[in-house]
Amino acid sequence: MAIAIQQAPAPVPRRIRLSRRIISAAGWAIAGTCLVVLSVMMVWILGVVFVRGVGALNLPLFTTITQGTGGGLLNAIEGTFVLSAGALLLSVPLGVASGIYVSEYRFSQWATVIRFLADVLVGVPSIVVGYFGYVALVEWGGWNFSVAAGSIALAIICLPYICRTTELALRQVSNDLRDAAYSLGATDRRVILGVCLPAAVPAILTGVLLALAVSVGETAPLLYTAGWSNYMWDGHLTHSPIGYLTYAIWTFINEPFASANALAYAAAFLVTAFVLVINIMARFVLDRRARR
Repeated sequence: MAIAIQQAPAPVPRRIRLSRRIISAAGWAIAGTCLVVLSVMMVWILGVVFVRGVGALNLPLFTTITQGTGGGLLNAIEGTFVLSAGALLLSVPLGVASGIYVSEYRFSQWATVIRFLADVLVGVPSIVVGYFGYVALVEWGGWNFSVAAGSIALAIICLPYICRTTELALRQVSNDLRDAAYSLGATDRRVILGVCLPAAVPAILTGVLLALAVSVGETAPLLYTAGWSNYMWDGHLTHSPIGYLTYAIWTFINEPFASANALAYAAAFLVTAFVLVINIMARFVLDRRARR
């Protein structure tokens, strides 16, 4: 019986080893430099926002509405929560449903179309979504500036994030769970809704939280759809503009009044703090899922 003798690999020439080391060292140096620059910029931005924002915080800011270039931000805080909640109510069911379809029926023609549209929609500038909302809802639909128009615009922005996150979350579910459910006689609907979806809930929730963070920080689409109001929301979905925090940042930062600048700094602090809390919650959910 012949025994195959495996030959040792030929040694790498010294010149090639040296060039590899130089390229590797240069790559690590560039990556480290970029990391330091990004970290410094992030700390700088957060430092400016927090220092100036904390200095502008006071009790009337949370208890009074905006009055010209002064007053508080109660109407803007309420409007931000109303618009974000409306966006989630519209985007979560559609995003999760489309993500389930794209994941579980990934080889169908419609799944390919939905995946392509989601990828395209992620790259569409938010101001284009706002312009579409203005033309389709404010003008043609006759809704005027309203909560409904603003929520739909934000939902369009959130939808692809939730769809793609749901798809990736379901793909990470072990096929053994599916096979075990099918072996017990479960139908496709039972396997998807009763086995796969509960196992993917933490990752899906992370995508929903990230979509919420995106919606809170948007300005351009709301300028065309939600307008602005110095008053509290009157409960109407159409023909009723509403305030929101990013408008206060965009408008009051350029005003030549100290009171207006204080409102802008306070609004920037609130938006940044809210986004940070959402990202921390998303990271907590992911870490908890990884430990399990």
